[in-house]
Amino acid sequence: MIEKRQFYIDGAWVDAATARDHQVIDPATEDPCAVISLGDRADTDAAVAAAKRALPGWMATPAAQRIALVEKLLEVYTARAEEMAQAMTLEMGAPIALSRSGQVGAGSYHLKNFIDAAKRFDFEKPFSDAFPDTRMIHEAVGVCALITPWNWPMNQITLKVGAAAVAGCTMVLKPSEESPLSALLFAEMMDEAGFPNGVFNLVNGDGAGVGTQLSGHPDVDMVSFTGSTRAGRAISRTAAETLKRVHLELGGKGANLIFADAEDAAVKRGVLHMMQNSGQSCNAPSRMMVEAGVYDRAVDTAATVAKSVTVGAPSEEGKHIGPVVNATQYDKIQALIETGIKEGARLVAGGPGRPEGFNKGFYVRPTVFADVTPDMTIAREEIFGPVLSIMKFDTEAEAVDLANDTPYGLTNYVQSTDTDRRRRLARQLRSGMVEMNGKSRAPGAPFGGMKQSGNGREGGIAGIHDFLEIKAVSGWAAE
Repeated sequence: MIEKRQFYIDGAWVDAATARDHQVIDPATEDPCAVISLGDRADTDAAVAAAKRALPGWMATPAAQRIALVEKLLEVYTARAEEMAQAMTLEMGAPIALSRSGQVGAGSYHLKNFIDAAKRFDFEKPFSDAFPDTRMIHEAVGVCALITPWNWPMNQITLKVGAAAVAGCTMVLKPSEESPLSALLFAEMMDEAGFPNGVFNLVNGDGAGVGTQLSGHPDVDMVSFTGSTRAGRAISRTAAETLKRVHLELGGKGANLIFADAEDAAVKRGVLHMMQNSGQSCNAPSRMMVEAGVYDRAVDTAATVAKSVTVGAPSEEGKHIGPVVNATQYDKIQALIETGIKEGARLVAGGPGRPEGFNKGFYVRPTVFADVTPDMTIAREEIFGPVLSIMKFDTEAEAVDLANDTPYGLTNYVQSTDTDRRRRLARQLRSGMVEMNGKSRAPGAPFGGMKQSGNGREGGIAGIHDFLEIKAVSGWAAE
């Protein structure tokens, strides 16, 4: 049993003010694999006070020095990549190959992009050529609470910490209590990289405790949260009392529009994208919408591809999906699969229960429903598991209406070889991101959503902007 009961506050590892043990469950075995402490008000206050003390000095540190420390962090992160991969595989069930590539790789990818973006960023500049006497100064928002989820731990932690660090903010990180081991390892890396005391602090806790305390703390200037829409609403309400800035990256119900002229690989690509990380991604293309003329063929292909997706233990090498993170998620997914069947969707792959050969662990069968209608529960709720819903459309206008018929607006997808159509759809789809024909967005491109998928953007220059205030100063030129 791993024991990690301490928090990282003001450059030191400290004991919790009050002993409150929390077991971390290995989703592959359903057995405890570690024990941490859950923080309380005294721990939260100590971490915020440390961040507040460190803020003036860190803000005044030249940007080049802040960037250099993030470069050192990247070196440390890269050197300890295997430790990080093993931690995430244990705590949240990502297969080790995915942990090494996608999970660990996401962290190094974002840190590199922030370093590149920060080196190109003008933290101070004249307002314009016509008015050089007015100076625009970009300075840190202040003390930031960073609240991160369990599904892509390093992706979300580095998106927040990297941006906050180069912007000159100090921080208190509260990672998910479901995946704290990777965050604690990251705190070791921040310490090894040499960040000044108090710039980065970590307190473990749950949402109702430390999460709420940070969101309402009068000395916290900004909350950056990634998680469920329900929790995002609660954080927004709590933060409103102190009028602090709130950045939210929330749920999604991505539409993947597949037209008759799409390339042959489009359906397979969409299914495999949906199943990645056991479907536990907010930007998953969970609603596949197919033009009527190719619908039946697409359903057959999707079923075949889903049946080829293997499920295996996270510790095993190879390309497979692992368990979902915990019993709560497993039970929710199973209930939604049953609801899909009861409401009349046609089950073409997978279904309820564990995959064959598994009688323990939170493993879910890769599942595909066809003939899903917009009123069905599985078409509207974020399932957050390896479950795909396939719907039919006749016209482009109908496809847009179906795609936008959701309270979410994170990522939508378009598959068509018609360039004009893709560009029309990109403008009409109500989401913060649109990915077309399997093309990845550029390094440092902004990540974030519209509607109930949140506000603000993460990654690259846009992500740095979210941790900065803009100060306009007149009379800058010498008398």
